[in-house]
Amino acid sequence: MKEKAVVIQMSINRSQLPAPLYTAEQTRVLDRTAIEEFSIPGIRLMQRAGHAVFAEIVERYPSLRSMTILCGSGNNGGDGFVIALLARQKGVKVQLLCVGQNDFADKLKGEAKEAWVQLQAIDPEYQLYADDIDFEGELVVDALLGTGLSGAVRGAYASAIHKINQSSRSVVAVDIPSGLCADSGRVLGCAVRADLTLSFIGLKRGLLTSQAVDHCGELLFDDLKVPEEVCDRIPVNVFRTTSDDLNEFLPQRSRSAHKGNFGRVLIVGGNSGMGGAALLAAQAAMRSGAGLVSLATREAHVTASLVRCPEVMVHAVESTGALAPLLEQAEIIVIGPGLGQNAWSDQMLRAAFASNKPMVLDADALNLLSDRHKSLLRPRDNWICTPHPGEAARLLRSSVAEIEEDRFASVEQLQNRLGGSVVLKGAGSLVCAGEAVYLCNAGNPGMAVGGMGDVLSGICGAFMAQGLSPELAARLAVYVHARSADKIVEKQGERGLLASDLFAAIPGVINGKYE
Repeated sequence: MKEKAVVIQMSINRSQLPAPLYTAEQTRVLDRTAIEEFSIPGIRLMQRAGHAVFAEIVERYPSLRSMTILCGSGNNGGDGFVIALLARQKGVKVQLLCVGQNDFADKLKGEAKEAWVQLQAIDPEYQLYADDIDFEGELVVDALLGTGLSGAVRGAYASAIHKINQSSRSVVAVDIPSGLCADSGRVLGCAVRADLTLSFIGLKRGLLTSQAVDHCGELLFDDLKVPEEVCDRIPVNVFRTTSDDLNEFLPQRSRSAHKGNFGRVLIVGGNSGMGGAALLAAQAAMRSGAGLVSLATREAHVTASLVRCPEVMVHAVESTGALAPLLEQAEIIVIGPGLGQNAWSDQMLRAAFASNKPMVLDADALNLLSDRHKSLLRPRDNWICTPHPGEAARLLRSSVAEIEEDRFASVEQLQNRLGGSVVLKGAGSLVCAGEAVYLCNAGNPGMAVGGMGDVLSGICGAFMAQGLSPELAARLAVYVHARSADKIVEKQGERGLLASDLFAAIPGVINGKYE
């Protein structure tokens, strides 16, 4: 009997990523719930996954004539079998490479076995993967390993991954690049470097942070038509921050508003030779909507600061006596940018802490707390702390490698240690305020330059000054910071981006001009 022609639907926008993020176990529960409680056959979900991947391939590579598909023996491989079937029905030449022994087909189970049988009914041709086999397809599809991987990749799977990465062909990963940890985003020995990854049912949190950002390429998502009620059954505590959050929590201002409605921010920093850091934070606070911004810095930096940004009220502060009236007037204190680590730094930090006012702590303020001023380090509800992995490691008495091994666990540990809201900066910056973790997948490598953290601290301070809680202020500040950098990079590229370049984009992002 002649097979019915395959119709591929390509109108779905898979680039719209959902807000909830799931662990590997949670996605398995989603899958089981859809099958057992909503009566969606597992093979149907597998077929939808294969159709979704093949639809994207057809749309992006319309002249494609051949592809190489590498399949493992699990359900990820089953998705690959569906893709192979669709490709062969459409007349695309398929080189199907299966990783395993001569009894590969006998070890297949469940839906993967069903998909294999359907493929074999159409075209039984396949090869067992071997190191000396050359890839024949114009495109490589990675369907080797799914979300169940826990230990390091070994043996033939590791060999296949290395071969994929050495190939000059474009690579499409099915659900997750093989070798990545779906929960943390770290590489488990080795991992496929894909140009495109299409994730299914529940978006895996590890795909958006840590080493995963170098392996996923463009990340897409398809819910495989699983009802929303399935997702409602599975509680999650990790979410993406989006422009919707910005629109919800930063409403339009009253027409009768005045500067006193939007808070007084005091930036404390700019030690000798580091005046620029504190000024960047002050300018960022102004650009982010704070009503009044003061800068307490060393006398040598006053003139330059006023020339650069006359809107900031700059004060020469050489002692706590000069700082006291500024602390009294301030509603939010941002301390750390350019603070340094000397006697002046110690005085400024102790005075700021003694005020008991809401604060944003960054850079050397965090380093001083982890070193000379451990006695001040008690959990507080009214602050935001913004460590990068190095500062986080010092605060937790660990190593950067340990921090990066599981960034989700690390930010929760930091929040337990510090209280308030904690931002763990880096690729896929995380914000934790206790009950939930928020991930920002905006941003780009151009942001790896001095001064970016100072700008972020200023935005955090401005949002707190405008009445947002530390949690909301941190979440939205991280998003605005990263999104602003992306808008600048769209115009000029990543290399050569300056922290001060963001000032041209921050107001537009906050005011919804880049939707």
